[in-house]
Amino acid sequence: MRRVALFLPLLATLLLAPASARAESQGKPISLGVFPPVQIVPVSEGISGFRFSLIYGDNAFVNGFDLGLVNRVNGELTGVQWGLVSVVKGDVHGWQANWAVSLTDGAVTGLQMGIYNQAKHVKGVQLGLVNNTVTMEGIQIGLINIIQKGGMLPVFPIFNFSFK
Repeated sequence: MRRVALFLPLLATLLLAPASARAESQGKPISLGVFPPVQIVPVSEGISGFRFSLIYGDNAFVNGFDLGLVNRVNGELTGVQWGLVSVVKGDVHGWQANWAVSLTDGAVTGLQMGIYNQAKHVKGVQLGLVNNTVTMEGIQIGLINIIQKGGMLPVFPIFNFSFK
């Protein structure tokens, strides 16, 4: 059972990452760090593989598996991201799961999970206590669900949805 639990994020990364992102990426294969600048790959470069940040990680992009306490990606995230708090300044393609907060300035295609989730556009599922997006093609499940434009209702408890 433990092997399956460890294998699933890696499999999801390969399946969810578009082939073009895998082929065109020029990121480093691995980054380990505590916080910038105490990390293997500088903030200005990206990761195409695995990033582990003990306290705080910050890179240009991540294609692969991102694990840390506080994660920041200045561009796109393609793959799986787990942590306490995560901020992605671009789009997310895959699975963003955090114990507290998942913030994405761009679009989320896939699954976004946390106590509080926020994205500009979601194509997929938001799962948390509070879910917030401007537009959506999918479903939100949580205590408070906000779809600012085009949802079943702008704010609705338990679930909310919009399918274009």
